Amino acid sequence: MGIIIALLSGALMSVQGVMNTGVTKQSSVWTAAGFVQLTAFLVCVIMWFFSGRESIGALWQVEPKYMLLGGVLGALITYTVIRSMDSLGPAQAALLIVVAQIVVAYGIELMGLFGAEKAAFEWKKVIGAVVAVIGIIIFKK
Repeated sequence: MGIIIALLSGALMSVQGVMNTGVTKQSSVWTAAGFVQLTAFLVCVIMWFFSGRESIGALWQVEPKYMLLGGVLGALITYTVIRSMDSLGPAQAALLIVVAQIVVAYGIELMGLFGAEKAAFEWKKVIGAVVAVIGIIIFKK
């Protein structure tokens, strides 16, 4: 089930990136990014009403506090996806975004950052990342 959800997530991100870029072309990047975040907030509020209404106050108990910066990162992600898709096109931007995600996520696992379980170094994962970078070079040509 996790594989299906991850595949759906990737597909949704690509579609969203193209849509956000289209909105940006007719407005501005921060207007589009703001609208994306606002509508995401509204969907979250609606889903909260239907899903059991967990305590919002629990957010203030989150430790470490820097974990609450996910929304800030979300706004920056929206901005950078829009800009990269506008200048590179959807396919190349998505390829670079995914490779960056793989490399950074593996670094996070290796160092056990942000509460992630620390993973052992594996050459096969490094080789996989290198192959992905080679894929970018091939895709670009």
